[in-house]
Amino acid sequence: MVGLLTVLLLIPALLINLGLLAFIDDEGIRSLVALEMKLSGNYITPTLHGIYYYNKPPLYNWLLLISFELFGSFNEWSARIPTVVCLLGYGATIFYFFRKHYSDRVAFINALVFITCGRVLFWDSMLALIDTGFSWVMFGLFMVIYHEFAKERFLRLFGLAYFLTAVGFLLKGLPAIVFLGISLLVYFVYRGRFRKLFSWQHLVGMLIFGVLVGGYYLIYHQHNSLERVFTTLVSESSKRTVVRFGWKETMVHLLSFPFEMIYHFLPWTVLAIYLIRKDVVQLIRRDSFITFNALLFLANILPYWSSPEVYPRYLLMLAPLIFSVFIYLHGIHRSENSWQYRAVNGLFLFICPVIALAALAPLFLESTAGLSWLYVRTLLPAFCLGLCAYYFFRDKPKRLLWLILFLVILRIDFDQFVLPDRNRNDFGDAVRQSAIDTGRRYADQPFYIYEHSETQPATSFYLTNARQGIIQRLYPDSLATGTYIFDPRTYGDSLYQKVDELKVRHGELKYYDVGIPR
Repeated sequence: MVGLLTVLLLIPALLINLGLLAFIDDEGIRSLVALEMKLSGNYITPTLHGIYYYNKPPLYNWLLLISFELFGSFNEWSARIPTVVCLLGYGATIFYFFRKHYSDRVAFINALVFITCGRVLFWDSMLALIDTGFSWVMFGLFMVIYHEFAKERFLRLFGLAYFLTAVGFLLKGLPAIVFLGISLLVYFVYRGRFRKLFSWQHLVGMLIFGVLVGGYYLIYHQHNSLERVFTTLVSESSKRTVVRFGWKETMVHLLSFPFEMIYHFLPWTVLAIYLIRKDVVQLIRRDSFITFNALLFLANILPYWSSPEVYPRYLLMLAPLIFSVFIYLHGIHRSENSWQYRAVNGLFLFICPVIALAALAPLFLESTAGLSWLYVRTLLPAFCLGLCAYYFFRDKPKRLLWLILFLVILRIDFDQFVLPDRNRNDFGDAVRQSAIDTGRRYADQPFYIYEHSETQPATSFYLTNARQGIIQRLYPDSLATGTYIFDPRTYGDSLYQKVDELKVRHGELKYYDVGIPR
């Protein structure tokens, strides 16, 4: 009953006000590339402002295009729906593989623990980014390696692994190959089957990857040179490493990284306390599947632990691996009623009622005064949160399920109060409206970016979508009659006559000039 209610509420939780907030710049890049594909009719070679874009392969842009076409508009809602679909698919995949080893309840908990961790539930599930879909594919890769290895079906193992790696590569580039290489090497060495990596079955897998990825780039080469494609992909994968940042920042990152990740993936990282016991390694090794998950987590997290500029969304494929270890240990600690188990429950027994009481805050806030149905919209979720807190206390066998339901209801409350308030006070909304108004105002005349004037991708998306035409960047030897965006920090007004302003989100300067060359 608790699980069914959680699933039913999860859908509105993920969809309410999904398209409300303006794009952040990474969302703007993905959506702008997809939009320019549509406007140009060129679906093979991605572009930004009509210039070839090399940083990412095109698969995610194709997925965005499908969503845009299905919903009939290029907007935030249709751009973010693929993330929700991928997240639900990811959760279903976790459930599918975990129920091969454990009960349906344990498999369900593993799936929902991932979906309801703070980083996913209150951030990444609301953004039109590659990472959720890419992480889903990489998690599938991990599961294929374990389950096909267990049955010694090595042709299926390498075939499926390289197929998923090809999909991951066409989504995000070289990280997919890194995950494949580390996972195969570590696990085959651990299982004493290193020589199998030199088998004909492995060669077949490589051929599958070569056909899929090579086939795309063979078609790409008919439209544009491959000279910059792979050097840029390599650069994208290495720019956040010690090579760029140096040893000092790297050392600081090495020390702070575990604490940052614990923060981002709360509340479930609280269960890391279960690792504090002398026989934890022996306990993990009792279960071969949990051993595999722990092994691949440790092996694949090392490149990120050693890279100073890492965002939590880069680790979404690893989160279910370590969460599964925590949940496995949770059952052991619960049966022993250990001090760790009592500490975890004591913490949640304190926090949940406090949050339930805090959910009454909209009744007393000036920012929510005057909202329609305020008392119903406030009291109903607060009551449901309080009910979950009560049953978390009373229904000990289902405590994790009640906590999951608590988090889903909290996300609904977040959707209806926090997101609108954030949008009202977010300069991004003013930037969005400024770009849309500017795009419409100059929709019937040529419109360009002048020389090296900086652009911000979200602004560029809204401008391009409003004009329904690609905004090209022009240089002095190719200037055409029309209106241009000028960066006033770079170009003086002696070069152009200012006719308008365009708000921008980032940096000290909050606007760019719109003008006509003199």
